[in-house]
Amino acid sequence: MLLLKIGIIDGQGGGIGKKIIEKIRKASSDKFELIALGTNSLATSGMMKSGADFGATGENPIVINSDKVDVIMGPMAIVIPNSIMGEITPKMSFAVGNSNALKILIPLNKCNVEIPGTKNKNINELLDSAVDELLLYYNTKKG
Repeated sequence: MLLLKIGIIDGQGGGIGKKIIEKIRKASSDKFELIALGTNSLATSGMMKSGADFGATGENPIVINSDKVDVIMGPMAIVIPNSIMGEITPKMSFAVGNSNALKILIPLNKCNVEIPGTKNKNINELLDSAVDELLLYYNTKKG
């Protein structure tokens, strides 16, 4: 069976990352290796408690693992330098943006970026769409 490595990146308290992990585990727990990559220890800890397989904290783990995973998931802010109140460093956003991994980003409009078509969706609908995208990607990869 194909096992995809998923890097979930989040900051602050890791709330979005936690919800992503919970939804992935609920949808399919055996197809994915979930790696919690927090910008701080609180975010990493929260994601680990939600069911991540591995976790690491800080800039270097995010930079290094961006090229070692098949998919990167997290809020849209992870590709915007200095977002999440400065927790996303330019090195982090560059590494995520330049990674060959598929990026499934949650379009939260909190970093002065508006994504048309997302205003009428609540966070649960956005997260469900993100997990649906992951499952669709998995199914096309396994052939």
